[in-house]
Amino acid sequence: MVKLNKIYTRTGDDGTTGLAIGPRRLKSDLRIEAFGAIDETNSAIGLAILHCAERVELAAALRRIQNDLFDLGADLATPETGEPLAWEPLRILPAQVAWLEGEIDRLNDGLTPLNSFILPGGSALSAHLHMARTIARRAERVMVALRDGQQEIVNAEALKYVNRLSDYLFVASRHANQDGRDDILWVPGKNR
Repeated sequence: MVKLNKIYTRTGDDGTTGLAIGPRRLKSDLRIEAFGAIDETNSAIGLAILHCAERVELAAALRRIQNDLFDLGADLATPETGEPLAWEPLRILPAQVAWLEGEIDRLNDGLTPLNSFILPGGSALSAHLHMARTIARRAERVMVALRDGQQEIVNAEALKYVNRLSDYLFVASRHANQDGRDDILWVPGKNR
């Protein structure tokens, strides 16, 4: 159980933050940037939920995703070093990715087929889901840069999860637009 008694500690006043293990890192470090982008994604999903009054199933799925995103943040905050830990770290698991895939398939089954790219919008719920999707894509890019650029271990399932999440948010945004009927289609060169 997490217990937060004191909100400010002053330990970050020097521009660093602590991970679950290891030395402190600069707040500009890619690992910190990655779980910051995950936190932003979670906040954007929270805003989307405010527009789910009549979509109880979608709201429940989004709340489940919010919880998973805290798991993902914990995963990123506990870097794999190859050294054993005194506890089992929280990691994103294949079952969490599989659940997202099932939700994508379920929502996608009822959607109007696309014949163009769509513009973010249509409804407030859809616009917020698109915003969350774009933030999730940024989180994914930062996680890949952390893995490939800094040669740090990033849980492969966490990377899969955030990739599927952006797909889910795209499909959910179309679902929120009357199963795609209220999508705003991109018209290439329309304003030339």
